[in-house]
Amino acid sequence: MNFPPRCFRRFCSAVPLLIASVAIAADPPLGLLAVPVPKDNPMTAEKISLGKQLYFDGRLSADNKVSCASCHDPAKGFSNGERFATGVEGKKGGRSAPTVINTAYQTLQFWDGRAKTLEDQALGPIQNPIEMNMTLDAVIKKLNGIEGYKTQFKKVFGTEGVTSDGIAKAIAAYERTVISGNAPYDKFKAGDTKALSEAAQRGQKLFFGKAHCSACHAGPNFTDNSFHNIGVGMDKKDFDKGRADISKLSGDTGAFKTPTLREIAKSGPYFHDGSAKTLDDVIDHYAKGGIANEWLDEEIFNIKIAPAEKADLVKFMIEGLNSLDYPDHKAPELPK
Repeated sequence: MNFPPRCFRRFCSAVPLLIASVAIAADPPLGLLAVPVPKDNPMTAEKISLGKQLYFDGRLSADNKVSCASCHDPAKGFSNGERFATGVEGKKGGRSAPTVINTAYQTLQFWDGRAKTLEDQALGPIQNPIEMNMTLDAVIKKLNGIEGYKTQFKKVFGTEGVTSDGIAKAIAAYERTVISGNAPYDKFKAGDTKALSEAAQRGQKLFFGKAHCSACHAGPNFTDNSFHNIGVGMDKKDFDKGRADISKLSGDTGAFKTPTLREIAKSGPYFHDGSAKTLDDVIDHYAKGGIANEWLDEEIFNIKIAPAEKADLVKFMIEGLNSLDYPDHKAPELPK
């Protein structure tokens, strides 16, 4: 059975919100909701510290060089600044590295939504042959040979050694601290009329009006947590089918998750295939209505955007959506 693409994707994206059993963290940054935290993985300082070490540790990979941070680098907007993700032995994937920023608010993970939680997502790259190329048994054995990790796992999880469940929960806990809010847009919305320049204010009006950006980039995290075919890469013979490979619904063909626009200036290049080098390129793609195909989302259509309007839109995204207190996620000291 095939549902109308847009309606069905909106329904699917809402399901995890309905069924997830979560406890809510307190004191989010201005503009954001509280971070959802699973009841079976509460946040503690020790767990977050352990997760951060694992996130930056290349020893989770077969060649001891590729870490989570290799493709999701804090200095590059928690992406990698390249068109495609690069794994062990320089192997290239077929998709860009999505940012980790505010993934705590995403209801599904990966470009195609194949993981329901950050915990599920954390173990995927470790086992992927073109990313970290390890089995869970192999990585557990390797980490159990590092006394510092064994000690921390016992303290944090009460286990006698490293476990895959512990790896997933620790990395996910750290990733839930990668949060961007309190941007000029949030201050402007809260009543500070000087928080945005005149150009950024014009761009904001375009974003929520004529340019139609907020049809998908909606809500506090500037994403509808849904999947859309926006006409990227659809002129290729063997195009990436995206969400359809997971949902098995023809209406999801070529559809990919809507990314957050928080810190968007830091995380280029853009789109699931990294084909847009700049935000100007992104706007040009949308303005022309994407690449025509039978699964193109109904929200994608030709819009006339003048050069001055495009400049204002970019100004809003760069000036308005970058946090004023973006955290410094430096690599920690790793256990020997």
